[in-house]
Formats: sequence, C-alpha cells, structure tokens
Amino acid sequence: MDDLRRIDLNLLLTLHALLAEQHVSRAALRLHRSQPAVSHALAQLREVFADPLLVRRGGRLHATARAQALIEPLQQALEQLDGLIARPGFEPAKARRSFRLAMSDYGARVVLPGLMRVLREQAPGIDLVVIQGSREAMLGHLFDGEADLALGVFPQVNTELQVETLFEERFTCVADRSGLPPRGGLSLVDWLARPHVLVAVRPGIDNEIDLALAEIDARRRVALALPHWAAAQEVIAGTDLVLTVARRSLDSGKLDPRLRRFQPPLPIKAFGFQQAWHQRRAGDAGHRWLREKVVAVCRSGLAPRCAVTDSP
Repeated sequence: MDDLRRIDLNLLLTLHALLAEQHVSRAALRLHRSQPAVSHALAQLREVFADPLLVRRGGRLHATARAQALIEPLQQALEQLDGLIARPGFEPAKARRSFRLAMSDYGARVVLPGLMRVLREQAPGIDLVVIQGSREAMLGHLFDGEADLALGVFPQVNTELQVETLFEERFTCVADRSGLPPRGGLSLVDWLARPHVLVAVRPGIDNEIDLALAEIDARRRVALALPHWAAAQEVIAGTDLVLTVARRSLDSGKLDPRLRRFQPPLPIKAFGFQQAWHQRRAGDAGHRWLREKVVAVCRSGLAPRCAVTDSP
C-alpha cells in the first residue's frame, strides 16, 4: 500500500500512453496535455519504478525490459478501473477528434468519398488526415504511431498488428480502342508485345501482375511507372500503352470514351483489400467505431464497384 501512495491514476494513464506511443509528443496529444507536463510525469514515473522506462536509441525512444513487463498488467489494471468508473461509450455525434489514415491513391479513391459522407452525417466533429506511402511505409507508420489506421494490401504483418479484409479485388486491362480488335481484348502474345503502364508507389517491388507473369516465365516492358491511379488511364488515350489495374480504381461511368476495358489475357490472383491497425488501438472505442464505418462503406455499396463488365 505504501507504494500505491506514491503514484496516482493520472501517472498510470500517462505511463500507458507513453508505452503505447513511445514518443513524448504523441503521448501528449493522446492525453490532451502539454509536452512539458508529460515529460515531467515521465521523470516522476522513472523515480517511482526506479527504471528509465524509455531510452533513446537511434533517435527514437524504446521501452526498457522493465517497461515491456509493465505493459500487459498496466492494460489489465486500467481496463478494470475503466469498468469500475463506467465511462460512457463513444458518442460519434459529440466527438471532437482527428484520425490519421495511411492509404494509397487507390484507397483514397475507393474509400474516402463514402467514408466522408458517413462522417459528415454521423460524426461531423471527426477530422481525417491522410498520408501516403508504400505498403512497408504504411505499416511503419502504424508501429511508430504516425497513423491510426492503414488501408491497403498487407499479405504479411507483424503479430502486433491486426488486419481485417474489406473486400476482394480483381484486375482489368484498359487500352485505346483504336488499337484493339472490334470485340474482345488482346491475346497474351499481343498484350506482351505492347508497352505497359505500371501504377506503383515504389517501382521495382514485386506486384501481383508481374508475379503472375513470372509463373509463366514471361516479362512485360513497363514504359511508364507512376504512383497515381487517376493519371494512369489518362496517359494511355491515343497511344499503344496498356494499363492493368485493380477494377475499382476505374470509375466505369467516367471512363474516357476513347478507351475500352478487357479481361487480362492471363490469370492474375485476386487480392484482399484490408485495413490494419496496431493492437494498442484495439480497445479505443472511437477507433473501433471508425473501423466499423470503413467496413460498412466497403460492403454496403458506398464504395465504387464495377458497374460495367470487361469486354469478353
């Protein structure tokens, strides 16, 4: 009991935020406190536990072994206290909060329009900040606390991350009508003979299309690699270029009339479009509400779907 008298609930909450974020400034934002106040609390915590708790290595703070051992019992203790206090649940209409989402140009095109309509209607006080990066960068943002939620394709993730599949996506090809047969698309031989456009944040990284080609010992020539889905279809009009992309990245209602979609001439595996988050966010009621809304948008028809089938 003497040890308990040396620490109050605010210090425990600060410790929880510091261990979750491993960053003083982000912990301060999470707690709605000033950075000097959190730094002062950290000094007190170091004295209470007779341990530095967070040490700087390579320009970043890392939890000590003692701090790592505190994470689980501290989480359990705070959850029990939370149950005793019986705080009201998350109220979207009254919430004033900002979430940081990591996603590609594709994710923004598919998810954001429907999600923003839901937020403006149900939670007008919630703001979103979108950051872009490769798959690896997005996962890094989750670990570092720079992003609350990442939307993308994550075939392999660390056990500290949780992943939920939102929908399954397939590929389609697009080319200028003038270079296509009257009906249908291109044979594999003709498709490979054409120059291609590759949409990738980091060219040179294996993608689903080139992995499919590798399985049949074939390669394509990429004449243009760029990170923007919207611009990709605009550059192929009036050229012999071929674009192979995820179906939902194309708004079929606004497809340039000079272009035509067709089925890829080889089987390309479908992929699951997912949302991922760090387990430290799992118990956050507001974060859980946002994840549920992302799922609802993607599965209820608010996200783009392919209204027009590809040419046979």
